[in-house]
Amino acid sequence: MNEKILNVQSEIGKLNAVLLHRPGLELERIVPDALKEVLFEDIPWLRRMQEEHDAFADVLRGRGVTVYYVEQLLRDILKDAGIRRALIHDVLEGNPSSGNYIDGFLKDYLLSLEAERLSQTLIAGVLQQELAHVKREKILADYINESEPYAFYMNPLPNLYFMRDPAVTIGDGLSISAMATRVRRRESMYIDYIYRHHPLFANCHQKKYYDYDKFFSVEGGDILILSDEVVAVGCSQRTDVEGIEVLARNLFADRENLKGVLAVKIPKDRAFMHLDTVFTMVDYDKFTVYPGILPRVETVMIRRGVGDHLSYEPIGDLKTALKQALGLPAIKLIESGGGNPVAAAREQWNDSTNTLAIAPGVIVAYGRNERSNAVLRENGIEVIDIEASELVRGRGGPRCMTMPLNRDAL
Repeated sequence: MNEKILNVQSEIGKLNAVLLHRPGLELERIVPDALKEVLFEDIPWLRRMQEEHDAFADVLRGRGVTVYYVEQLLRDILKDAGIRRALIHDVLEGNPSSGNYIDGFLKDYLLSLEAERLSQTLIAGVLQQELAHVKREKILADYINESEPYAFYMNPLPNLYFMRDPAVTIGDGLSISAMATRVRRRESMYIDYIYRHHPLFANCHQKKYYDYDKFFSVEGGDILILSDEVVAVGCSQRTDVEGIEVLARNLFADRENLKGVLAVKIPKDRAFMHLDTVFTMVDYDKFTVYPGILPRVETVMIRRGVGDHLSYEPIGDLKTALKQALGLPAIKLIESGGGNPVAAAREQWNDSTNTLAIAPGVIVAYGRNERSNAVLRENGIEVIDIEASELVRGRGGPRCMTMPLNRDAL
């Protein structure tokens, strides 16, 4: 596995290895006033969230999946003093602090931490109050509001447990996301450092199809690997059309067998957010889909053009586009909510269509979406239910929580 750790040619091939993040202290640093900023709908209960996440990881292990944790890989590379200094430098360069004085003060603190504590801190952030005991020059008082107990020198990353967003494996390389929101940009930076420096990826030759410092946003939740010949990318609230074009060019340049990139335009709406919040692939010819999105989807197949140019073919509805992309005479769109529009809307809000395929026709889904799961089973899909009363508060499902590293070829 270590020799060729990255290999994802489809959404549904048997899952062999994934990257997860176990929710941690960063979730306990969400306060009501900051919910909108950190993209949460409610205050999570960390202990229960961890229990649910652990159970999810156990389900994956029980099906033969090797589980890696991003916080552990980050800790591993931070044992190297040179990497530690470089990462801290890059973190502070992008840190929205109040000036060089704070950056210097924060740098000294971060460099003083050993690898495990530093790994946790880079994810959980640094509260001003945490450093209140340290002697500071008077100039720093201008930046500190003692009446604001939740003020940060460095913000936490409460969305990191949605590991699909900051990076996605395509074939034997990575697309490292340029995140749409500033609060999440460090997540992709950490993945980049791990990819470049961790022995797990030593034989991957640094193949990247997108990078976190690009101007146009592209997030992993919008990328679906339909087959080794076609990649679907959502044009959404979080992914720019210009970014899709850059990604397509890079994929075509490296992957000779790639025939097209299917751009799927969905409304730029918080309720949908990413392409995988409205549909996911569950079998060779089956998809689960939120029916309310179908009249609002536009599709365009992007192909190689002449020279460096791309060619564009508008296709129309999603079903036709998927049939053409997969070269199948027919596909089945399994509508969430069991045909009930009220149930579909309610369960889509709770990520009913954000399912994780661990093999063809076998998926992990939130158990709370009972009607959607029932209709999937009626269509021959094995649904493994997981509890998600707390995990769901961050607006993401089992697919959002996993970054597949390796799948069997179909």
